[in-house]
Amino acid sequence: MNQKEIAELRRRWRPEKSAVSRIYGCFVNSSHEIVSDLDESLGMMPQEEAEKYLGLLKKALSGTLGKNLIDIVFSTQQVMDSEEHRLLSALRASGLKDGRARQAFYQKVIDALDMGDDNYLLLLAHDAYDVPRRGKDDEVQADASDEVFSYIVCCVCPVKAGKVQLGYFPGDNEFHCSIAQTVSAPELGFLFPAFDDRAANIYNALFYSRKSGELHQEFIDAVFHTDPPMSAAEQREAFESALRDTLDCSLELVQAVHGQLREKIEAHKESKSPEPLEVTVQEVGQILQSCGVPEEQAAAFQEQCGERFGPGAALNPVNLIDPSRFEVKAGAAAISVPPEAGYLVEMRVIDGRKYLMIPAEEDVEVNGLPVTAPNSADL
Repeated sequence: MNQKEIAELRRRWRPEKSAVSRIYGCFVNSSHEIVSDLDESLGMMPQEEAEKYLGLLKKALSGTLGKNLIDIVFSTQQVMDSEEHRLLSALRASGLKDGRARQAFYQKVIDALDMGDDNYLLLLAHDAYDVPRRGKDDEVQADASDEVFSYIVCCVCPVKAGKVQLGYFPGDNEFHCSIAQTVSAPELGFLFPAFDDRAANIYNALFYSRKSGELHQEFIDAVFHTDPPMSAAEQREAFESALRDTLDCSLELVQAVHGQLREKIEAHKESKSPEPLEVTVQEVGQILQSCGVPEEQAAAFQEQCGERFGPGAALNPVNLIDPSRFEVKAGAAAISVPPEAGYLVEMRVIDGRKYLMIPAEEDVEVNGLPVTAPNSADL
């Protein structure tokens, strides 16, 4: 799926847009027990409540592709005959009305998912989208459709206890102390099947994780039974490890690599392409050579990446660097500059000691207080 297809589905998750008729789910406590079962008509809810439910489910379609939103790929054998694919297909085919399939899914999630000491709300909804045709000019033809996209969305929301508060209870006509149980934004979720080329792709699902470094691999293994993808944090660690193991990473080299990858990220943003940005290991090797790295060292780096990411891997630069900052640390000290100004930081050896330096051509402030530089005559 690309960003444009995700945005098209996200626009549906409002009461007046979607074909969601019921919300299903269960409230699970920290002891992995179902406290209550949810089977509610969306049309019978107050509008504010319906919008809250749909808003939570919509969150499972948010974030950055390749970072918060991860493609799950089923093998042909799984699609043909596997317990996990049959269960997801049964949920979708029945529009979640199959109670046995729902309970089997709940139990599969409850047995596997580790949410620590948090209670959580597991939500499910089914939507049928009458996909409008797009003309040659990419304009939507609202009155023309060739396909109905039937899909399910799931999300897992932590339920946290608030502070003890004194509140009024109309039924008792009294005030009592109570602890509110608040449903938080989803921690994880998924869409099945994928919406590829604006049509159903039963070979893929789209997995969501609020924290890009924590993919809840136990959930992926239980629900999809596929090899878990590398998280964004794992990808960055693997990339940095390959650099450390094969190159002499001078400050100038890191600045140059960071700058070229950031330029690719900025150019991709400006192009407004819905497809996620990707670079091959070979392209990164070419970047290294353009920065003065010898060919044999660049080849060694590519070999290390092949071992860590797999042969022919395509990498997302957003997962390899932080394009929003450039920070240099040395012990307890740190210099942080806007990424486009990373070139200002220098490393020099003076009287046998290493120093990090930045030019101070403009006014210098310490915690907002202007300070003066020593007179050169006093040095």
